[in-house]
Amino acid sequence: MSTYKNFIAGEWVASSSGETFENRNPANHELLGHFPSATVEDTQRAIAAAKEALKGWANTPPPSRAAILDKASKIIDRRGDEFAKALTQEEGKTFAEARGEVNRARDIFSYAAGEGWRMGGQTLPSNISGELLYTRREPLGVVALITPWNFPVAIPAWKMAPALIYGNTVVFKPASLSPHIGLLLVEALVEAGIPAGVLNFVTGSGRSVGNTLVGSADVDGVSFTGSYNVGMSIYAQAMQNLTRVQLEMGGKNPTVVLKDANIAQAVALAVAGGFGVTGQACTATSRVVVEDGVADAFAAALTDAARNLRVGNGLETGVQMGPAVDAGQLETDLEYIAIAQKEGAKLLAGGSRASDPSTLRQAQDTAGSGQRGGYFVQPTVFDGVDVSMRIAQEEVFGPVVGIIRARDFDDALEKANAIEFGLSATVVTNDLQRAFQFANRIEAGVVKINESSSGLALQAPFGGFKHSSANTFKEQGPAAIEFYTRTKTVYVGHG
Repeated sequence: MSTYKNFIAGEWVASSSGETFENRNPANHELLGHFPSATVEDTQRAIAAAKEALKGWANTPPPSRAAILDKASKIIDRRGDEFAKALTQEEGKTFAEARGEVNRARDIFSYAAGEGWRMGGQTLPSNISGELLYTRREPLGVVALITPWNFPVAIPAWKMAPALIYGNTVVFKPASLSPHIGLLLVEALVEAGIPAGVLNFVTGSGRSVGNTLVGSADVDGVSFTGSYNVGMSIYAQAMQNLTRVQLEMGGKNPTVVLKDANIAQAVALAVAGGFGVTGQACTATSRVVVEDGVADAFAAALTDAARNLRVGNGLETGVQMGPAVDAGQLETDLEYIAIAQKEGAKLLAGGSRASDPSTLRQAQDTAGSGQRGGYFVQPTVFDGVDVSMRIAQEEVFGPVVGIIRARDFDDALEKANAIEFGLSATVVTNDLQRAFQFANRIEAGVVKINESSSGLALQAPFGGFKHSSANTFKEQGPAAIEFYTRTKTVYVGHG
């Protein structure tokens, strides 16, 4: 069984304490390896290495940095199946979902490499004669990337690639539930020729690694994706040093189905958004707000679709939904299902653990059984959900979809907005006027029309409203430069 190491200052090193933690497959509990539990001292060494390497990397011509990222993209492509298998084994999503995520990481590095040929400042008109006025973009400095387990290669890629191309050095802490695919990503950069100290990789607890990164005066920026509570704690701690912070946090995303919608299309989008990647996405559909005129037909069709999804090990052919990531997430899923029933929501499909991961056509199992099959939960659908219920307000992060009925378009929009989060929202309609009204009035950073609430274009800005983000810096595409660089204004008198 492999015991992996941290990557600090260009070397693979064990934790200074010698302690490790297990990495297991949520589909069958297979032990995949051991990863180092980095100490405070290990993390401080990684920060120091990044700080030492900063000057040389920042002064490297952007096209030269681009060549390394472009080579890394090609390495990811070459090792794509290996990366996808590792991702499926430790996180649980299906191989097809994992392969798509790996391809996205590949494309992100390719896109970011192009930025090495495009980045620059502006030449501005001066208000006096004999003067050149211009701006230049400079790296922010040492940045800490703290990433979640649910997209363990795409999210690190969309943080790491812009950080590196704009001349920053990086300390990367992956989630402890999915460290292996993060390590493989680092391997690709190392093989591509990233200089020592420019990229550092440390695994371990949020207490030891995360708090040290966020609290360090030598870290110039922190980019975090995860829960609202943890994000707010990071924000408060980082502000003590005026550290720049980028936060992407929770979502409770609505799909609004209007009465003119194609029901088959609406169901397909709700299934993709609600049950894809086991509902473990910040942009997942967890609420479907449906106009009364089509609510009964929609509920029946979604129930049938959920009951016919095949759940199992993501490496098996034909599996459409994998397990929850671990026992804690499975417990959370089942707890929210119980809460919804207690609050009066009507259970239409699922509602318990899937006792046989090869099929859902069987009697329901109890929450405590089925250990041999991993952390599998049935795709679950509720009807009669009120906007005040916890199942309509709190992020479950599992394959649980609640149907909320609405009188008309305005009522549907009001119910869609009746939430503290504002990440992603979609509407299903053939009415162009209603579609644009929805886009203009919905309180969300990502708006979809006749598309799934999940899924993002890598060249477009990404970020939420309200409690879904810090409402500061967007991620991805051309917007990434705002977080990872500082603007310097230069006045040159030559008259």
